[in-house]
This record gives sequence, structure tokens and C-alpha cells, in this order.
Amino acid sequence: MVTIRPADRDDGPAVAKIYVEGWNAGFGELMPVAVLDDARIARWSDELADGNWWVAEVGGEIAGLVGIGPSRDPIDPELGELDTITVAPPYWRQGIGSALMQKALEELAARYDEAILWTLANYPRAQNFYTKTGWTLTDTTRDNGHQVSYRRTF
Repeated sequence: MVTIRPADRDDGPAVAKIYVEGWNAGFGELMPVAVLDDARIARWSDELADGNWWVAEVGGEIAGLVGIGPSRDPIDPELGELDTITVAPPYWRQGIGSALMQKALEELAARYDEAILWTLANYPRAQNFYTKTGWTLTDTTRDNGHQVSYRRTF
């Protein structure tokens, strides 16, 4: 059974580990390898302390996370953004990402009329997930076409 709860600073080490493991397993050769170090743990601890982050727990263990906020690209306080969603590789394809996305969509819908997210252009795993959860691919790109955006209206 999956439990979604607000994240806090104390979740920083577990979240940083999940982020790095998910990044490296998911992106493979598409992105540079991420490293779990004290700086990354500190950054995640600080980020989680600011709110707008939730973790999924399975049997008391953190299995994934999601975060939202105002859009950073384009900078627009009226446009929401799905910041990050990731699940620890051992928990892939078990509904945890869907549960986290549902929480993110509820929170985004309560605060914004529309939201954006960015993902790698050649990353079908994420693109299929976003499409299945109601996001629509746009023609907007960044990073010389390496990233694409999806939008969702509430």
C-alpha cells in the first residue's frame, strides 16, 4: 500500500538517494551520471524544507517523490510547474508514480489554471507516462531541442 505524505527536511538523505538512483537508471546514456554526495543531500534537505514536496512510502520506506511550484521557464507565477517526479527503481511499474502524479495534479489544480513540465526530448518512458496522465506535448523546446514541454489545463 502506498502512502503519500508531505516531505520534510529529514527526508533529504532518502530523497537524494532515490533521485540519484532514478536519474542514473532512467536516463542511462542520455544524461551524465549523477553522484550522491553531501552537497546533493544538503540541497535536497533544503529544497524539501520549503514545502510543495511529497513522498510516497511503501512499508515505511520512501519509494518516490514529487514536487510542484510556480513555473520557472517561462517565469510565470500564474503558471504551475511539475518540478520533479521520480520513483526508486525497485518500485517502478507498481503504481507509485501514478499515485505521486495524482497528488501533484490535485495540488496544481488547487493553485493554478494551467501547468507545465519539461522532460528530455528522446525519453519515451517519461513521455508516455505524461501523456497517460493527461499532459499534452507542446511544440516548445529548450536546451537546443534536447528538452520538450508538456502542458495541462485544469
